[in-house]
Formats: sequence, C-alpha cells, structure tokens
Amino acid sequence: MSTFTFQKHLSRRAMLRGAGITLGLPLLDAMTPAFAAARETRQAKRFVGMSLALGLHNPNLVPEGAGTDYKPSRYLTSLQDIRNDFTIVSGSSHPGVSGGHSAEGSIFSACPNSRGATSRNTISLDQYMAKHLGHETRFPSLVLNTNSQSSPSYTENGSMIPAENNAMRLFTRLFVNDTPAEQERQAELIRRGRSVMDVVGAEAKSLMREVGSGDRDKLDAWFTSVRELEQRLAANEAWTHKPKPKVSLAAPTKIPRDNEVEVDRIFLDIVHMALATDSTRFVTLHVTGNNVNGIEGVDESYHTLSHHGMDEEKLTQLSLVEQGVVNTWGSFIRKLKADKLLDETMVVLTSNLGNASSHDNKNMPLLFAGGGFRHGRHLAFDQKNNYPLPNLYLSALHRLGMQDETFATSTGEMSGLDIV
Repeated sequence: MSTFTFQKHLSRRAMLRGAGITLGLPLLDAMTPAFAAARETRQAKRFVGMSLALGLHNPNLVPEGAGTDYKPSRYLTSLQDIRNDFTIVSGSSHPGVSGGHSAEGSIFSACPNSRGATSRNTISLDQYMAKHLGHETRFPSLVLNTNSQSSPSYTENGSMIPAENNAMRLFTRLFVNDTPAEQERQAELIRRGRSVMDVVGAEAKSLMREVGSGDRDKLDAWFTSVRELEQRLAANEAWTHKPKPKVSLAAPTKIPRDNEVEVDRIFLDIVHMALATDSTRFVTLHVTGNNVNGIEGVDESYHTLSHHGMDEEKLTQLSLVEQGVVNTWGSFIRKLKADKLLDETMVVLTSNLGNASSHDNKNMPLLFAGGGFRHGRHLAFDQKNNYPLPNLYLSALHRLGMQDETFATSTGEMSGLDIV
C-alpha cells in the first residue's frame, strides 16, 4: 500500500513519499524548454569560481580610475601581460547578505540572509549550471576546498555540498583508472539510484488522477525532469567503464601545509587539467587554509593577518600572502589562455568579505576573466551604494545559453560587461 498521502491543495513544498523515499516536487514546467532553446548558440562552456574565506585587502586590489584607462593597483601589477583578459569589479555585493564569515554560504548563491544565517539557502551558480549542462562530462561539477569540507556550493534544496579537500585524492579520482571491481561497484550504486526514480515515479503517477489539468501539466513537466535525471544517471553508468584521460601532469605527492598559496597552485593545476581533458566544466574552489608560515617574510597565521586593524606590519605580511593568491590565479588564467580554453571558460576570483578585518560583506573583491567578454577594464560602482553582484551571475548564465530572467537578487545583466 502506498504511503503517499494526497492533499487537495498541494503547496510548493509538496513531497512524494514511497517505499521510504522522499522527493520534492519542484516547479519545472517553464525551465527545461528555455535551456534547450539556446544550446547551439552558446559560446562559453565552463565556469570556475575561486572564493577566498579571508577576502582581499581592497586598497591593494582596487585600481585608480575606471574603464580601460585604469592605473593598476599593487596586486594587479603582476597581471598586466593578461590585462585584456580580465575585468576588475569594485563597489558590488550581494543585496541582503550580511554576517561576516558566516555569509560564505551566499558567495555563489547570493541568497539573502539575516545576520549571516540563511534559514534555507538556494542553489549556487555552479550547481545551477551543472544541473542543466553538467551531464555532458564525466563529472557534472567539482566542489573543492584547499583545507576543509566546507563549500559555497549548494543544491536546489539548500544543502551544502561537502568539498573534496585532498589534492592527491582529487587527482586519482580524475585521472587514475578504477579497478574492474570498483567500476562495477560504482555502476551498481548508479543503478540503485535509477530504481529510486522508478519508485517515486510510480507514486507520482497515481497523483495525476487526483489533480486538475493545470497541476497535471506541472507534474508532466516534473516527470520530464525525472526522465532526464535517469538519462544522466545512465550516462554516468557508461562513464564508469570508460578509461580516464592520460595526462602529463604528475600526481601531487606532498602537500605543503605551511604554504596556503602553494596549495592553491596545486589545486588549480589539477583544475586546469580537468578542464583541458573535458572531465568537467563547472568548478568551485574555496580557499580556507590558515597556515602561511612557509611564505618568506610571513610569521603569523592567515586569519590573524586578515584582522590587521590597519597595523602596518600585519598589512605587509598580508600583502605577501594575498599577492601570492592573485599571482596564482593569474597563472591559472595564463594556462587556460595558452590552451585556447579561456574564451570558453568564465573564471571568477571573489570572497564574501569585502573587509575581512571588520567582517564587512560589502564591496566584495571581484576579478572576472574569460568567457568571451570584452575585458581589460575596471567596472567601478558605488562603494557606498553597492551594485548587485548577482547581475554578473545572470550574465554568466546567459553566456552559457541559459535564458533565465533572474538569478537570486539580480536586476538584469551586469552593466558595462559586454560580449566581444
């Protein structure tokens, strides 16, 4: 006997429950056609979001002047050979987001919160992209962290996706073939997932007889999404038996835990190779490591330095760390450009903290590269009345061929960000 309980008026949070399985009923009727319509004309294919738990000191990052004639800041001087490949955005943030460190969950979801705590987060940009386009690669997305399992990547129901924080394990997962026994074990897990869809689908069909024509249309759209999920699961099963790509990059053998910048580099080298082999197209890398004593001239922790209080000695040491982070990001951009991947790859460097010393979430640091946009400029918005950063996220979705009208609190595409 079915354990599903019918309610005459279904809410948006209505659930299907059958055989111990619970699955939400999202409204999908207006979603799938829009994505399918522009698939052939999109010019960007990939998105990489690198986020910093401890921000970037804006006086060292934000350049003088706006537009294409800006004067490079201290941190940007080393990137002038790729000046035309990235855009600096200042004076932007996520509307309604506060709470200092605890606002990390909103970095890529832009979900408004109260005092940094969201009662329920919303889907992050990377996972939204992966949900609709991630089935084209072996790994729909990669969620990474240099030190812990926390991440700014969230599912549609607001659950944080634990990050992979071991570079050696990440390399193995991407580029080392599994044994036949392990391949079969993974295939069996995927087949079980498909049987879950079968059970819930059967329960849902019984509901079709109980609702009006409008709700039947919505449920039919939901069935379509379930079938697409089954197809993605079937594709994943096929991937388990396909050889992984052979790469020239050597597997990391030792992680220098006293140098967070070097750890960043190791992860980004692996991400670069994952993109180059088309193993995935959507990646987040959250930088949370605290130990930077291995950097010459630094003898305090990263977190301590971020709370500098404008102390000159701390700012000097902090600049050594942050310059290393920016340089490593720049090296990643150069590698994508050398492999002719940059025009098809959108790369963001940002943080939920505009001022880590005071835990301020306004004026978020933002470098944005690639994706076929016209770069080489500084988009300088109002430092006091910030521009909505989710507008950049909406521009990124449109660049992938997705036709959403909004993302989170966006008000439109980002002003001044033009396509080549």
